[in-house]
Amino acid sequence: MDESRPIFIQITEQVENDIIDGTLAEGAQIPSINEFATFHRINPATALRGVNRLVDDGTVEKRRGIGMFVTIGARERLIERRRADFAAAYIRPLIVEAEKLGLDVDQLAALIRAERIES
Repeated sequence: MDESRPIFIQITEQVENDIIDGTLAEGAQIPSINEFATFHRINPATALRGVNRLVDDGTVEKRRGIGMFVTIGARERLIERRRADFAAAYIRPLIVEAEKLGLDVDQLAALIRAERIES
């Protein structure tokens, strides 16, 4: 766990990452609140807060008496949201800076390709 960020947000992101990478398939049951609390050694209320964020945004649904399950279409919705967030946080500022430096799209793409090859 990252001490600099709220634990409930990290739980939300952990489940989202597991859905995106396929560890948790659509329709699969997610760990219970008590399992999260025990695993991370946190208060169950904190775990519940993280899971409720997933319920509120439609990523997970509660099935009374059974548990919580990944909704159908959750993976694609998460990917779309993350792509939009990525564009806002990284791509738009990158384009602004590239324009300041006089780089056109082809030059910027070449720089990105060069960095990717070196990685």
